[in-house]
Amino acid sequence: MKGMGMVFLVMLISLAVAGLWDKVPMIGESVHAAFDPSLGVLLDWNVVIGLLIITGILNFGTTLLHKYVTDQNLLKQIREEQKIVNEEMKLYRADPTKSVELSKKSMELVFKTMPITMRPVAYTAIPFILLIRWFGDYFKENPVKIFGFLSGIWAYIIFFIVFSMIFRKLLKVH
Repeated sequence: MKGMGMVFLVMLISLAVAGLWDKVPMIGESVHAAFDPSLGVLLDWNVVIGLLIITGILNFGTTLLHKYVTDQNLLKQIREEQKIVNEEMKLYRADPTKSVELSKKSMELVFKTMPITMRPVAYTAIPFILLIRWFGDYFKENPVKIFGFLSGIWAYIIFFIVFSMIFRKLLKVH
């Protein structure tokens, strides 16, 4: 799994940054110095619209990154193979031998896609961890309920999922 070592390292660094946020004041202070006058101003102006703008811009950027950092043709080919294997698995549910064989083939395809799809994580993990921690601080100081029931961080996650589906469809990202 070449390339996965780098992703693993970035994930460890991201976790370390998240864990040190409160212990090393310089990390949080630096992020607040960057985000308070930019993203904080948007959220102070209007939480819902600001969060939609922030989430939309971030998601568009990560979708573009995903599209151009990954081999889209290879991903499309592997996903088509996966679909065929899944259809065969439905046909051969009653045959344990064939089911095991198809399950192995399915796992091979999953392991083929993993290094390809995880590469963009190496570029985005640390910034997103910092952003999530900043959102946590912001919404702790400015508690809001978006649409009357969603906390700010949950609204961000839901908006991110919705934007992701839209941008992936529009930009034909596999």
